[in-house]
Amino acid sequence: MFDKLRELEERFEIIGEDINKAEVIADQGKWQKLMREHASLSPIVEKYRQYKAMEMAVADSKEMLNESLDDEMRQLVKEELKESQENMDVYGEELKILLLPKDPNDDKNVIVEIRGGAGGDEAALFAADLHRMYSRYAERSRWKTEILSVNENDLGGLKEVSFMIAGKGAYSRLKYESGVHRVQRVPTTETQGRIHTSTVTVAVLPEAEEVDVELNMAEIRVDVYRSSGAGGQSVNTTDSAVRVTHVPTGTVVACQDEKSQHKNKDKALRILRARLYDLELEKQAREQRDARRLQVGTGDRSEKIRTYNFPQSRVTDHRINKTIHRLDAFLDGDLEEMTETLITTDQAEKLKMQGGQ
Repeated sequence: MFDKLRELEERFEIIGEDINKAEVIADQGKWQKLMREHASLSPIVEKYRQYKAMEMAVADSKEMLNESLDDEMRQLVKEELKESQENMDVYGEELKILLLPKDPNDDKNVIVEIRGGAGGDEAALFAADLHRMYSRYAERSRWKTEILSVNENDLGGLKEVSFMIAGKGAYSRLKYESGVHRVQRVPTTETQGRIHTSTVTVAVLPEAEEVDVELNMAEIRVDVYRSSGAGGQSVNTTDSAVRVTHVPTGTVVACQDEKSQHKNKDKALRILRARLYDLELEKQAREQRDARRLQVGTGDRSEKIRTYNFPQSRVTDHRINKTIHRLDAFLDGDLEEMTETLITTDQAEKLKMQGGQ
């Protein structure tokens, strides 16, 4: 580990010199690439230097204890040695986490797709609740949201919705949300007060850029039609709605929310690109699962990951066996406690696997 850290520190220093050279600054593409690499190395190098400072402090304290000291000074040095050793241990564990292979998609924006599952209208109403929950979380994180496609029902629920969350690190924190979310509550349409169970499926896709997925328009069929809203009423009188089909995979995306056919097509292609990229990521994940299986993952969309129980005001994540008894706050976007636990559990599993290799 420390050989790797020394190499990274040396690389960090070289880049620090290069980004100030006139010929590098003149090449903006190269300069920006080096700046990104410098920024990504910075937290690791900073922590490594803190570790080395503590290592030096430990060595100094041990050397002082070999000298002739009075009792009061000897006790003081022992306390400093103990504190430095504890700090060194903490920094060492933090360095192990920082050196874990980074998901190349972690800093990307995400496209979140929410679909009502079992439960009909009640599932659609809960899908709307989850859309609001993620929108509030984005707001708390100072990320931007943009609706890409929405299909409402007559009760104000969402049969399905696709929306963008744009912000640094959005995928790193939202990728654990993919899966089946189950709700247990008394629906507003229930007259006898019985608790119903419904499900909603959430898919979190990293936004794919053209360098990630190159769309071959010869493989894409584009159909246009007249937009219609909940209940089937006409939204406008022009063929502005767009449906794109990726023929090789059969992937279909429809957008009708904009009045402009061009804008609907652009949004549909953005969603299509993200879905095709996600298909490739799923393929890679399946290949990796043959050799290893993480407790917390982003692969199986059919996995029931969480239950929202309204009568008991609790939300339980089944992957990490964690329950939070603040359902109202959670649905208002206060996801941080659950998200942090998911991240640390994932890191612990990766460290365990790394140690076993």
